Amino acid sequence: MRGLRLVFAVVCLCASLAVAQGKTEKTSNGWTCPKPADAHSIEIGDKPGHAYSVDQITCTSTKGEIGGVREKEGTGTEFAEVTGNSMKGHGVFVETMANGDKLHFVYQFTATTKDGKMESGSNKYQATSGAGKFKGIKASGTCKGTGKPDGAVDWACTGTYSIP
Repeated sequence: MRGLRLVFAVVCLCASLAVAQGKTEKTSNGWTCPKPADAHSIEIGDKPGHAYSVDQITCTSTKGEIGGVREKEGTGTEFAEVTGNSMKGHGVFVETMANGDKLHFVYQFTATTKDGKMESGSNKYQATSGAGKFKGIKASGTCKGTGKPDGAVDWACTGTYSIP
């Protein structure tokens, strides 16, 4: 009888761990991104201040973890349409976690600029894939960005994720 109770306890523990694996969790993280080192802009010519731009930026995590693993850094490659002091666009963010695993996200953003630097912005993101511990991850959320005088941007993000 004692052995049967132990087996029952182990089965219950394993079942609860299996359920917790796919459970939706909340996340809150922060990123600091310097001014893009690689950026290109092409004026369209139909009206002043209308351009397409592409850039790539490497950001450093200031806080946050997913599935108990600390976020480390990420590289965003994005395309934007600039009209005067506003821009909208989309990009791909490849994140490297502290354990070396990678996550891939897509995002859509809008921003306001002044003197060619972002003042404020927001985006919506969604995970498209992950590697290692994060294979099969589902994640989505939003971020708010605040520009700095040197062209850097601080991002504060919230969202949810589940790992199968």
